[in-house]
Amino acid sequence: MAKTENISKQKIEHIAWLARIELSDEEKKLFTLQINKILEYFKIIEDAKTEDVHPTFNILGLSNVLREDDVKPSQSNVEALKNAPIKERGYFKTTKIV
Repeated sequence: MAKTENISKQKIEHIAWLARIELSDEEKKLFTLQINKILEYFKIIEDAKTEDVHPTFNILGLSNVLREDDVKPSQSNVEALKNAPIKERGYFKTTKIV
């Protein structure tokens, strides 16, 4: 397993600056350790032998599991607007939101 590039405290500070968050020195140390640990796990995954493994898109082997469309009549405009508190020219009307 090859050694991964470590994230420095300065890079953490730069990321925090980009995200516009303030971090204490303790948080910077903690995040540096945590992100470097995550990168180590990525390296382990990267080194996994996958040459003979075929890509798997769906483990169940199912495709197009959809029901057929069932056409049914819909409500009439009058019926749909029956309980609307405010309606205008056959449409729902709401208060203006800006």
